[in-house]
Amino acid sequence: MSLQQWHKNGWLRSHQTNRQQIAGLLAIVERDLADACSARLSSDWQFGISHNAALKLCTILLYAEGYRPERALAHFRTLQALPLILGQKRKDDAAYLDSCRIKRNTVEYDVSGRTSPEEALELIQFATELKTDVLLWLKEEHPEYCP
Repeated sequence: MSLQQWHKNGWLRSHQTNRQQIAGLLAIVERDLADACSARLSSDWQFGISHNAALKLCTILLYAEGYRPERALAHFRTLQALPLILGQKRKDDAAYLDSCRIKRNTVEYDVSGRTSPEEALELIQFATELKTDVLLWLKEEHPEYCP
């Protein structure tokens, strides 16, 4: 399936972004990755903050391609777009981020203490690596949006 098909299905709507919007999202990513590394935070909060950084990186990908998700299942669709934009080799990464989304929702809304320091560190490292990949992709595919 493609982003165009998702748009036809009503899962995405057209979106016109600009350099400032992308820069703003990247600033959120930088803040979140820095905050997630704070030793004063619980692993639940570190996990949630680093998940937000990864979500914003996937949002950058969608925005640069000219789309944004419809409200229903917005986070799910934003994460699932990762392999559609960066290639099918990222399919497992989308599945990992979706499992993190579910866990993040659990610790945010239902019960605390469900993430370990190791899981938080793993997600921080993943989001940091994804940031590098997104910035490279942005430079190659949409240099007009590079900060």
